[in-house]
Amino acid sequence: MIRALWYYVVLLVSTVYHAGAAAVAGVLRVKHRPGGVYDWSGRNWSRLILWGAGTPVRAEGLEGIPRDGPVVYASNHSSMFDIWALFATLPGSVRFVAKQELFRIPLLGAAMRAAGHIAIDRTLKTRAFEAYADAARTIRRGFSAVVFPEGTRSRTGDLLPFKNAPFALAIAAQVPVVPVYVHHTFEILPKGRYLLHPRPIRLLVGQPLPTAGLTADDRETLRERTRAQIVALKARVDAALRSS
Repeated sequence: MIRALWYYVVLLVSTVYHAGAAAVAGVLRVKHRPGGVYDWSGRNWSRLILWGAGTPVRAEGLEGIPRDGPVVYASNHSSMFDIWALFATLPGSVRFVAKQELFRIPLLGAAMRAAGHIAIDRTLKTRAFEAYADAARTIRRGFSAVVFPEGTRSRTGDLLPFKNAPFALAIAAQVPVVPVYVHHTFEILPKGRYLLHPRPIRLLVGQPLPTAGLTADDRETLRERTRAQIVALKARVDAALRSS
């Protein structure tokens, strides 16, 4: 209980501090640059929250991520802790393709817009397609994008079916897709729950999938190849836990 209370205190204070910094930078039209205020605000915000929750991240496979340009990270999603684990761990300038509701949160929404995160309106397909076009332009400016192909948090922790749009985005931007599996976040804090169950988070990175030369007609094949890697990463973690 004490850990949970401390986590919520850190969550509030860290969010106000870091979101405030990003929002002010946006008002002042501070330029985006690698390692600048927008990268710092997201990464440091996430690391403080993970520290407050007592949920360190143990990452595997980061060395396989291409460093010569942006990528699209495709991750499973079952908890808000996925966002913090990814933000705190993935290299480079990372931006999220996130549901529009997050951008309506006071201060946090302004910070997300200033930093260049992409809002997706899931109720209207035309607006969703426009948002993915914005995301492709963001990637071409040198920012890597994090997408959750399931489209929402899983309420069971199991993988949901993947949607095509995130893979059409990667093809449009002509950048590799990097599959990522985040483990234990569902047990820490599933969707709709408030009681915290701290434990280490494991983050596994798969093999990059190139998109050079692919067209929109290849998005389903790319989707299935990505999902197969994430399923294999999950199986690897599950097997390790059973044998330990």
